[in-house]
Amino acid sequence: VLGLTAIVLVLCMIAGFLYARSIFNRIDRVEVSESLTSASSGTNYLIVGSDSRENVTEEGDAGFNGSEAPGGQRSDTIMVLHLEGGKAQMLSIPRDLYVPIAGTGESQKINAAYNGGPTRLVDTVTESLGIPIDRYMEIDFVSFAGLVDGLGGITIDFPHPAQDTESGLFVTETGPVELDGDQALAYVRSRHYTETIDGEQVEDPTADIGRITRQQAFLSVVIGKLSDTKNPFALTRAASGMAGGLRIDDEMSMFDAMSLAWGMRGKSPEPLVLPVDNDRNSSGAVLILREDEAEPILEQVR
Repeated sequence: VLGLTAIVLVLCMIAGFLYARSIFNRIDRVEVSESLTSASSGTNYLIVGSDSRENVTEEGDAGFNGSEAPGGQRSDTIMVLHLEGGKAQMLSIPRDLYVPIAGTGESQKINAAYNGGPTRLVDTVTESLGIPIDRYMEIDFVSFAGLVDGLGGITIDFPHPAQDTESGLFVTETGPVELDGDQALAYVRSRHYTETIDGEQVEDPTADIGRITRQQAFLSVVIGKLSDTKNPFALTRAASGMAGGLRIDDEMSMFDAMSLAWGMRGKSPEPLVLPVDNDRNSSGAVLILREDEAEPILEQVR
C-alpha cells in the first residue's frame, strides 16, 4: 500500500509539473533581453501594470466602466520588486515622475516611456534612476482581476467607506472587506479615492502618492495570500486566471518563475517610496524627484 501511495504521489507531482509548464508556455514574451542588466546584489523585477483593455467591451468584463475601451495602452503602475537573500522590497515609481526618456533626448512623465515599448521603459528606469533590471513582467487589468478571483478574493481593511466613480470602486462598509476581481481592480486603479468621513465626502489629497501607498499595501496582501495558499487547485486557478494577460521577458525560464514564487513565500515586501515634489510644466502636472533624498532609497535596489 505504501508503495502504491508513493507511486500515486509521484504521478501527481509529475502531472502538476506538466500542467504548470503548460500554463507557463502560454505566457507571451517581450523582447527586452538586450536591455536587461544585473543588480549588484539580489534580483530586480520590473513589474508593469498595463491598462490595455482591448478585450474589455461589455458590462461584466473586468475594468468595464461604461465607456468605450481605450485604444493603445499605457503603463498605469510601475514597480520594482527587489529580492535579496531573505529580504523583499517594493519600490513604486510614480507614473507622473518627470525624467529623461531613453532614446528621445527629451524629458517627459515616465509613463510616456511605455508608449515607445517595454524596451524604452526598461532603458529609462535604468538610465534615469540608475536601477538595473534583471527581469521584466507585465500584466493587464483583466488578468489582474482573474488572479484575485482565482485566489477567492482579497481582504482589505477600510477605515472608512470609499468610492471612486471613475474606477468603479464602491465600498460601503468599514473594517475588513473582501474584494472580488472587479473591485480589486477598481481599488488599485483609483486616482480619485474618496472616503465618507462623518457624512462628508473627502477625496484623498495626496493623489498619485496615496494611490501608490494603496497599491503597495494591496500587493503585499496578494503576495501574502499567494505564499500562504497550500491548496494546489487554488494556485492553479490563480495562475491560469492571469496567464493569458501576463507578458514576461524573453529570457525568463520556468525555473526563474519558480524561483520568484519560492523567494516570495512568507514575505511581505517592505514598501519604498520616492520623495517627490509637485510641479507643472509643458507635460502638465508632474512629480519632480528630490534627488538627494532619493539617493539612499535608490541605492537599496541597485
